[in-house]
Amino acid sequence: MKSVILMWATLTLTTGDALAAQNIMKKSSNKTLPQQINYMDHKLFNIGFNQCNFEVWQGIVSEELEFYDDRTGLNTSFEKEVKAFKDKCSKPFDVTRKLISSEVHKLGDFGAFQTGKHKFYVDGNLVETAQFAVIWQQTDTGWVVKRIVSYDHKTAK
Repeated sequence: MKSVILMWATLTLTTGDALAAQNIMKKSSNKTLPQQINYMDHKLFNIGFNQCNFEVWQGIVSEELEFYDDRTGLNTSFEKEVKAFKDKCSKPFDVTRKLISSEVHKLGDFGAFQTGKHKFYVDGNLVETAQFAVIWQQTDTGWVVKRIVSYDHKTAK
């Protein structure tokens, strides 16, 4: 009898987990593509980058990331990006990013292409503006950033 109850409980919990995952996917799929990507941008920057939440940041950034920057060129080292993130978060001052604009376009069954403008602040003071382009990949577990191009950096006057 105990084994039947244990099997029923396991099945119920497993089914419940599967249904919960399906509900999350349904809620996510009910959002438009721009809403999904802007939400992921929010998670990546407002929660991950701005709040130095490494777990959130790491869960969104692909280990196969290619980061192109008009000041530093190409970086394909995930470890280098992790180090930059941790260095930023260990500074005695607060560096934050604010999204100004965002456009999102579908990339077939691969994912999405996001372009936009953002501003960077140090201790609440605007220091730089820039434009960006991001290629997002939709995986079985969610959205991840595969490619970033950051360009047109301008120091605030």
